[in-house]
Amino acid sequence: MAIRTITAANSVYMLAVSPLYPVHQRLQGYQADAAFATDDQETAIVQMGVDGHMSPGFVFAPTVQTISLNADSTSLELFDNWYTAQKVAREVLVAEATISIPAIGKKYVMTKGILTRAKPVPDAQRVLAGTTYQISWESCFPSPI
Repeated sequence: MAIRTITAANSVYMLAVSPLYPVHQRLQGYQADAAFATDDQETAIVQMGVDGHMSPGFVFAPTVQTISLNADSTSLELFDNWYTAQKVAREVLVAEATISIPAIGKKYVMTKGILTRAKPVPDAQRVLAGTTYQISWESCFPSPI
């Protein structure tokens, strides 16, 4: 059995955006303390009746993910092109992705991703700040590598 660690440095994020990037592109140049993050999901709704009995129900929810890139990341071009293409077309472009994390022996497959937040201009301070993008995924499933 392989030893599990908490290493993020060897993770691989592959992203495809049809029709701009039909072949998966490897994202590079993450921010040191915030490469990618996924929001918590609401998985059920519960209601309490006046009689004290709880009624639960499963609900679907998008997986909202934030990707943080350094100001000099070569992957900024992919996101800039995706953002610009949507503005020009006035339509969404759909993505798919896989994230492999060898440290924990898992791979995550995401489908039907929509770019829901983008920062068109980086913040400039003493040096350029990193840029974040947000993708909302219809599905995200883990599996062993």
